[in-house]
Amino acid sequence: MGCAAACVWDQSRYPSMFPLVAVGKAIVLGSIAVALVVTVAAGCGSGSSPEVGAGPDGTPDPVLVAGRAVYVDRCSSCHDADGSGTGDGPRLNRGRLLQAYSDPAGAVAVVAEGRDRMPAFGGVLTADEIDAVLRYINEVL
Repeated sequence: MGCAAACVWDQSRYPSMFPLVAVGKAIVLGSIAVALVVTVAAGCGSGSSPEVGAGPDGTPDPVLVAGRAVYVDRCSSCHDADGSGTGDGPRLNRGRLLQAYSDPAGAVAVVAEGRDRMPAFGGVLTADEIDAVLRYINEVL
C-alpha cells in the first residue's frame, strides 16, 4: 500500500522531523547562494590577458607572443590579466607604463631589480624575456 493519501507529513504528527527538514533546506539554499556568488564573482574578473593580434604578414609577432606568456606567468597575478592593476600592483595598461617610464631603461631596471613591492625578476627572466614582456605591456595591454 502506497503512502499517497494515507501518509500526511505535518508537524503535529512528526515533530522531530521538521527541524531536520529545515536544516536540510538551509544547507541546500546556502550552497546555492554560495555557488551563485562564486559564479558571479568569477565572471566579474577580466578573465585572461589579451591575445596578440596578427601582424601585417597574418601571423602574430613571436616576441609579443613570448611577452604575453611571461606576463601571464609572472605579472598578471599582481597587475591583473588585462593590466588594470590590483591591490598588489599598479595599473600597466593603456599606456600607463610608458607614462611612468618614458625611458625604456627605467622600466627594464624595475623589472630586473624590483622596486617597493615589485619583486626583482633579473635572476628569473632573461633580458629577451624582459624586453618581450615590456613590449607586450606597451603594445597590447
